[in-house]
Amino acid sequence: QVDVVESGGGLVQAGRSLRLSCVASGRSIGHMAWYRQVPGNQRELVAAITSGGLTDYSPLVEDRFTISRDNAKNTAYLQMNNLKPEDTAVYYCAVSLRRFTSPRLNIRNYDYWGQGTQVTVSS
Repeated sequence: QVDVVESGGGLVQAGRSLRLSCVASGRSIGHMAWYRQVPGNQRELVAAITSGGLTDYSPLVEDRFTISRDNAKNTAYLQMNNLKPEDTAVYYCAVSLRRFTSPRLNIRNYDYWGQGTQVTVSS
């Protein structure tokens, strides 16, 4: 059993930054990722990171967002810079107990999800 809790969302103006945190408690964690979802759209990958620190990004955010993790704290972060209105979404943290060599992972492989944190970017 793993409890996944996101935090750090909020309302910001375009061009500002936010830092999201995801804490997974209960046992050691392998793969971690951030997804986001807006009404009418499929949940989409934002960024993923292996237990060894290899990363993968959506091309929509690669130049602006950075995913990182602190394995000692079972925590993943998403640093979001130069936010745009189209980044507005609910951001979810996804966790897999397994470790993978490649950061690219099908969404079906994630075992646990947080409840999400709202990010709203105004123009």
